[in-house]
Amino acid sequence: MTAADNRSGATYVLALDQGTTSSRAILFDRAGAAVAIRQQEFPQHLRAGGSDDQGIVEHDPEDIWRSQLECARGVLVEAGTSAGSVAAIGITNQRETTVLWERATGRPVAPAIVWQSRVSAPICQRLKERGVEEVVRRHTGLLLDPYFSATKILHLLESVPGLRARCEAGEILFGTIDTFLIWRLTGGRVHATDPTNASRTLLFDIDTLQWSDELLALFDIPRQILPEVRPSSGWFGQTDPDLLGAALPITGCAGDQQASAFAQGCVRPGMAKITYGTGAFLVVSTGSVRGPSPAGLLTTLGCGGAAPLGVTYAIEGSVFVAGSIVGWLRDGLGIITCSADVEALARSVPDTGGVVVVPALTGLGAPHWDPAARGLIIGLSRATTSAHIARAALEGIASSVADVVRAVEQGGGAALQRLRVDGGASANDLLMQMQADVLGLPVERPAALETTAQGAALLAGLAVGFYADAETVAGARSVERVFVPAADSQSRRRGLAAWSDAVKRAGGWAVPRG
Repeated sequence: MTAADNRSGATYVLALDQGTTSSRAILFDRAGAAVAIRQQEFPQHLRAGGSDDQGIVEHDPEDIWRSQLECARGVLVEAGTSAGSVAAIGITNQRETTVLWERATGRPVAPAIVWQSRVSAPICQRLKERGVEEVVRRHTGLLLDPYFSATKILHLLESVPGLRARCEAGEILFGTIDTFLIWRLTGGRVHATDPTNASRTLLFDIDTLQWSDELLALFDIPRQILPEVRPSSGWFGQTDPDLLGAALPITGCAGDQQASAFAQGCVRPGMAKITYGTGAFLVVSTGSVRGPSPAGLLTTLGCGGAAPLGVTYAIEGSVFVAGSIVGWLRDGLGIITCSADVEALARSVPDTGGVVVVPALTGLGAPHWDPAARGLIIGLSRATTSAHIARAALEGIASSVADVVRAVEQGGGAALQRLRVDGGASANDLLMQMQADVLGLPVERPAALETTAQGAALLAGLAVGFYADAETVAGARSVERVFVPAADSQSRRRGLAAWSDAVKRAGGWAVPRG
């Protein structure tokens, strides 16, 4: 069977959307509309940073697999249908999160190191001192930061006894979460990824679209563990029929931010979107041309890698903490019962009362790239209430995004005319108005916020002829609301000055002292 085969009578595409805090499965119809959704959270394993590490964030890969499979099965039940109605499966995933597992058994050899984890910060510092960052940036468009997969792999190779020898013997496989799911779904028959995920590992050359021998040598990582790289829209294999009731073709795969940009139609140069999830991620398309990365930002691959989609590039700015600061207000401080409560609490006061929150719970991403930064609440007084802190946390998200947008524009990129948004936190009207105010730009929110999963479904459906072209789904995209800037320029400048001062104070906090 090939990617061109279409399943007779199929009425849906199944998207598996594996995120940082939950797994989801969504069925999309021929108009690109979500008809059924099943979601399941899974545990987060966190340890605060000390003198010997920079903060550890881990997942149990079995939790990811179990929750994703249960969601896939459950969404079919919820829709009152069966696997026979599914034309294809598309996978989108939290990027950079690193899993190593045994080829023979599929059993992980260690917890998955999550993209947010700072555990490999000492390795990054060691490599920077060798002066190799420019080589890395030239090949990958990325920076040397614990965010990316290669230093996570190296951390495991250096900390798990006997692991390097097993990798060199071909006993161990590496994958980001998409690769791990494909391996499990196909019963261990397929070890593959796509260019968007490969481009986030620090090991993939985004000009040649190949794993780089020079980078593998630089990071001292065995080539034997790497997956095959296949086009984002194309053949990845078939599921084990015992899992879902039929052997379903897997024909779409992309990292979450590239998938959402594809669904949002951000494929022409200058088009931009931002997704608010656990973090917030700005993607600005540069089309088929790899442009220079503005200072503090990244160059990455868009969906494609082969015909018919072609190779596309984008500038990306990654904010590590967005929705997760709201989760911390709920779970850490206990000032809200559920995440949706934050908007009402923040609206109960007219302003932050001078409070600024820098949500650097796992360091600062773009454009600062400071793994030793930590979260900061400043400006507290006797009059401060939980409502002021909640409002300041939302402003912190909006200001973090504004830093990234300014870096794009100051780095020679075209000034953005408007910003398309999606992701769970984009449902927060107050946050979206804050974002429009701090940027001085219209913020455009679609009627359907499931764009990440929709992108995976579109990639899979295109490969099997379920969708005739990208415009079939893009045409279904409608704008629910446009948030127009309401703040005056003086208020905007004053707010940004306070934010910049607070960010400087949060920097470098986790560096050992004494």
